[in-house]
Amino acid sequence: MKKSALLVAILATTVAVSCKKEVKPQQPQPPAPTAPPPAPEPTRGAATEDEYSKLSRMSADEIDRMNLFGEVHFDLDKADIKDSERPVLTKNADVLKKFDFIKVAVEGHCDERGSVEYNLALGERRAKAAYDYLISLGVNAAQLRTVSYGKEVAVCSEKTEECWARNRRDHFTVSEKIKK
Repeated sequence: MKKSALLVAILATTVAVSCKKEVKPQQPQPPAPTAPPPAPEPTRGAATEDEYSKLSRMSADEIDRMNLFGEVHFDLDKADIKDSERPVLTKNADVLKKFDFIKVAVEGHCDERGSVEYNLALGERRAKAAYDYLISLGVNAAQLRTVSYGKEVAVCSEKTEECWARNRRDHFTVSEKIKK
């Protein structure tokens, strides 16, 4: 009987061991696929369709009142674009490329010193310098026109160097919208 009890114990142990489930180490599951990021909104230049559509519905006067364009200032009797003024023109170019239906008048202005004729010619050279720089940055020439006001449209009337410096400028006015 001892032998049969021993045999039953060995048999039970063998069955228990053979029935034991083999535990495999778990493999890390790859992350669940994520949804792709949403597609960017369609753009025209760097403007969203909403910005582009909104401005395209506005009048030239309304757009001009938004002050989208910065002024460029000049040294006395000079029409060269100063390095310090190039970022202003770059920003202006970006706006014109973004909103390709806007047409601006590049207005050349001077201080009160000098004759009317001299200042009209200097104002034209200043406007042309900004025009040429904007074209070099990729602005469509159809969006630009130049005009000189010489010393006739001053923003300051004091007889100080600070005031004269403020008057020596190119001003950008939205003159119309290009029909598309």
